[in-house]
Amino acid sequence: MDERLDGGPRSAVVVGAGVVGLSTAWFLQERGVEVTVVDRTGVAAGASWGNAGWIAPGLAIPLNEPAVLRYGLRSLFNPAAPLHIPLTADPKLWSFLTRFAAHCRWPSWTRAVKANLPLNEESVEAYDVLTANGVEAPTIDAPITAVFTSPEQARGLVRELERLAAAGQPVDHTALSTADLREHVPLASTVLGAGVRIDGQRFVDPGGFVQALGRAVVARGATIRSLEVADIRSETSGVTVRAKDGDAVTADVAVLATGAWLPKLAARAGVRTPVQAGRGYSFTVPTRKPVHGPVYLPEVRVACTPYQGSLRVAGTMEFRGPDAPLDEARVDAIIASVRPLLDGVWWEDRTDVWVGPRPVTPDGRALIGVTRIPGVYVAGGHGMWGLAQGPVTGRLLAEQITTGKQPDALREFDPLR
Repeated sequence: MDERLDGGPRSAVVVGAGVVGLSTAWFLQERGVEVTVVDRTGVAAGASWGNAGWIAPGLAIPLNEPAVLRYGLRSLFNPAAPLHIPLTADPKLWSFLTRFAAHCRWPSWTRAVKANLPLNEESVEAYDVLTANGVEAPTIDAPITAVFTSPEQARGLVRELERLAAAGQPVDHTALSTADLREHVPLASTVLGAGVRIDGQRFVDPGGFVQALGRAVVARGATIRSLEVADIRSETSGVTVRAKDGDAVTADVAVLATGAWLPKLAARAGVRTPVQAGRGYSFTVPTRKPVHGPVYLPEVRVACTPYQGSLRVAGTMEFRGPDAPLDEARVDAIIASVRPLLDGVWWEDRTDVWVGPRPVTPDGRALIGVTRIPGVYVAGGHGMWGLAQGPVTGRLLAEQITTGKQPDALREFDPLR
């Protein structure tokens, strides 16, 4: 294998052109590694394009809390519920859900919170490194305003934030009066009577940012190729990723960052923790009044973000295959749940209707690090927080790849756990 004098790899192939893969590519380049990026459909084609665009470490709350399990059981027979589990005979889905249910306990939840602490603490800084060094896309400072129908409902979020603080992640937040709520969220209907402002957060145009990141990686010398990888092998010449049509790319190391499609290749590398597609839906709607910052509707599990002069509305956690077709009924369910809560939204004029799969692990911890195949690494399984944690994941993994030493921050994310 062709190595540098310091022992690190000279070349890498990154499989996946979403925010995690491209961030890893960028930080590898920063360390002097020549990078080729391959993706079956192109830059930002998966969950990186249509999500809510939040860089919100203050709301990176693991999914595997006990209340989610109770809510999921109640939702099984409600096709309009924000958490949708289709009643299918898919054994892999039910195996995943069984393992997920086993982790819906406070000790597992707390472990996931503590594991995520270093990622959340450095997530904004990692974005600043990218935007200060050639990634030409803005990140916008703004609080996230969570709105509720009653003070009692608002106290539920406050209790979650207090649990985060007890686990080591304090979140700066302020309860809002009804008058303050109307000031922060001009679209709030009279049904809403309480709010919580979460400070110190940011948002981006997610597709725009990832495309800018892709351009920056290419400007630094990388090649981005269209390739659907079917196999990966370690050989004397390095690591080879091979497409279905026989085309191949060989490099000293390879990084698998394929999001919800990660199990297909990661299993070949000895990764046994399952990754399930938790599909989210989004669309864009015009509004009567401008919206200046993100709005969170926890009671219906919907996130709203200013987007190109309109409002992006994102919601639903749908456990289906990553390539399943878009289900218009899910979009209708989101609209039906939000319509009473927001006024001055032209729901019938929606555009950019989208579905994308978020990679969810059963224990709330991502998969980041080396696999059983020498020279093959994985980076994925971030659930709903891949956009927020993508750049810091890339920075930490690039450190591990080039030094051969696992950063302390990645110990809890061992893909072979």
